[in-house]
Amino acid sequence: MVDKLSAAQARRIALAAQGFGGSHSPVGTRQVNLAIHRLGLLQLDSVNVFERSHYLPLFARLGAYDRASLDRLTFTKRAPYVEYWAHQAALIPLEHRPLFHWRMDWFRANRGKNSYGTWAAANGEMLDFLRAELTEKGPLPSGRIEHDANRRTGSWWGWSDVKTGLEALLVFGEVVPTRINFERHYDLAERRIPAANLESSIPKTDAVRELVRFSLQALGVATRRDLSDYYRLYQDETQAALVDLVESGDAIPVAVEGWGEKAYLHRDARIPRRIEAMALLSPFDPIVWERARTERMFDLFYRIEIYTPAPKRQFGYYTLPVLQDEALVGRIDLKSDRQAGALRVQSAWRQPGGAPDVSRIAQLLRETAAWQGLGDLVVQDWGDLARELAAELRVPVVERTPVE
Repeated sequence: MVDKLSAAQARRIALAAQGFGGSHSPVGTRQVNLAIHRLGLLQLDSVNVFERSHYLPLFARLGAYDRASLDRLTFTKRAPYVEYWAHQAALIPLEHRPLFHWRMDWFRANRGKNSYGTWAAANGEMLDFLRAELTEKGPLPSGRIEHDANRRTGSWWGWSDVKTGLEALLVFGEVVPTRINFERHYDLAERRIPAANLESSIPKTDAVRELVRFSLQALGVATRRDLSDYYRLYQDETQAALVDLVESGDAIPVAVEGWGEKAYLHRDARIPRRIEAMALLSPFDPIVWERARTERMFDLFYRIEIYTPAPKRQFGYYTLPVLQDEALVGRIDLKSDRQAGALRVQSAWRQPGGAPDVSRIAQLLRETAAWQGLGDLVVQDWGDLARELAAELRVPVVERTPVE
């Protein structure tokens, strides 16, 4: 029975649980499905300066794959995955959706405790109008719904009341979006979700316990906070689930070197002797999305700087941590310049104390450019790894573009 883990063992367990360390064999639909189920969800994000975030975790774990195959699995009417508010907006297996029915009920019922419930209580007529529109004409994007209130306002991120109402119906579970060119097209849930799935009733306690079990399986080893964050659960709910999971043997309490708080090991977690991997991680990859865990496990203080004014950015607009075997050895800011047919390295940085293998990183960038259908690599002179990387790639270093 394991009761203590070294920091290195914990890192290897976590990486193996997340699907790192395997060979990059030819990737088909089966491999894509297995990878998504291993993770439990793919977080969605609208930033597209390099590639939309939900495509990147699979590339990091599987290597080059056909992005259209993921679209067919996710953004079509009979897809086996569906979008819901899991971690953030995320794609989840359709069969997992009943585990979130309690959350849908909470959003709908708790007026005053969440913004959607409060808004819905004051805008019942708008919700009835939207239900009728989707019944008659759906699926529809918000911009194609004709209503006097379908204009941007100053609150709710500038959303119109139509957009806000559609998002409320989404979190209530009444509508399900598909996406065309990443734009949400909303439709009634009964047109998209099988009746047995819609009608499934799982008590909240049981659903939360199952979500915590999935989280622990996906993370391998984790603290209560890590587990709460995976599906955005309250920590007291997570703790209650952990009591049951420890009793059933699914979770094993362990002490991890340097963590400073109790951790839990999934009963089926592997402890590999080593991990061999080379990957660029999305800012919304489960390996790094909980920043405190990233710092604790990999000694990397990581923030994306898309909301930081350009002159104040330290590393770049949308930097991706570089995973080299069992360590995060740097960060690279990428931009897909499709007009020029080039993958642009906007900045490249070493992680202090790390030992980046520049030849392996260069090869990873070549593979990334090919996956993106881009023929050239361009390296900008910003970051303490940029010149060495350009030399390895045998491309000139271009002067950094001034920022306003």
